[in-house]
Amino acid sequence: MFSFLSQTVFPSVRPRSHVLNPVTIFTRERSQLAPRSIKYIKRHKGVVPIPTGGSIRGTTLAFGDWGIRIKGNGVRFSAKQLTTVEEVIKKKLKAFKGAKVWLRVFPDIPVCIKGNETRMGKGKGTFEYWATRQPTGRVLFEIGGVPIREELARDILRQAAAKLPTKMEFINKDTPPRLGNLVLYPPKPEKSDPSVVEPPLSPSPTPAASL
Repeated sequence: MFSFLSQTVFPSVRPRSHVLNPVTIFTRERSQLAPRSIKYIKRHKGVVPIPTGGSIRGTTLAFGDWGIRIKGNGVRFSAKQLTTVEEVIKKKLKAFKGAKVWLRVFPDIPVCIKGNETRMGKGKGTFEYWATRQPTGRVLFEIGGVPIREELARDILRQAAAKLPTKMEFINKDTPPRLGNLVLYPPKPEKSDPSVVEPPLSPSPTPAASL
């Protein structure tokens, strides 16, 4: 008897080779914030940027109603620090159904550390954790989504800011942007002097009729 299965051609299925990415090898806890893929696992230490130009991008709220931004010196935040602060905010916002938390920065810089009392040379140290360098005036966290009173928002973000290694400030939608240590307040409208009377506008002459 002719069997249909005998004529069926099954493609050869090969087991997928699980090649570990260097990021998955060196990352200790994948539950932390970490980029999905990078080109180089080791990078120079670098310095915290100083906002010397005129850009004010990232210094005001974009999504929520309340937030915190850096008031002290710029610093390098680790992924563990940002995750801890986010957990504190989410825990305090459980009572507000529909509340949201926005993280405005992301740790995408690999930090490599060598052991103490190690001889010089032998290459760069091994990967330790992910970090991000942020200057003064950068917004880190925002909360919103539902109406939250200012007193409660201040208390929640105050407890979150205590977990960070620099001085933070509480901001809202009306807070002006910041350029480093300089707060850019909007210009005040000029007040007109009532003693100065402007002359009335003279009527425009009527054009002569064309002949």
